[in-house]
Amino acid sequence: MARLAVFIDGGYLKSLARDARIWVDHGRFAEEVRGRVAKSTNEPLDILRTYYYDCLPYRSKRPTDKENRRYSEARKRFRDLEDLPRYTVRQGTLKWRGVDAGGKPILQQKGVDLLLGLDFTQLCVKRQITHAAVITGDSDFLPAFNLARHEGIQVWLFYGEQSFANELRREADERVVIDEKFLRQVEK
Repeated sequence: MARLAVFIDGGYLKSLARDARIWVDHGRFAEEVRGRVAKSTNEPLDILRTYYYDCLPYRSKRPTDKENRRYSEARKRFRDLEDLPRYTVRQGTLKWRGVDAGGKPILQQKGVDLLLGLDFTQLCVKRQITHAAVITGDSDFLPAFNLARHEGIQVWLFYGEQSFANELRREADERVVIDEKFLRQVEK
């Protein structure tokens, strides 16, 4: 049996959904990805796991009510994702980097890409999967894609229409654009 792992860059998917003004049903999203990949294989395709990578919102040392509310809501969303079958949430951290010239906070995700890359390569090298679907627009994953293809894993890239990760698109075996039509199929 063929096995698929789905790797979702949560910040990237949220950005695509926010631009389309759509709330994503993550269970339906993973199943839609599986269905698209399954059409290319002659054997049944099982989802080993869906991995969702993101970080909780920033909270200052003396958080405001708004910061606490956003943090609590995000924790609840992560718990709800963890309740989905075969779903794992992996968290990085959000670091304060100061303020820009306009006084707007500069925040930077740390550890999210590394976690995704490590999980992806580990499953490929251990041959726990035959197919990998990655939802990202980040070309930092190019070495991981190269490794997976070298290991005989079929790599699928799901990306937004405005993605600039041309190298990543070229390195993927298959590509699927996440456009508004795609998102409407997985809307809550």
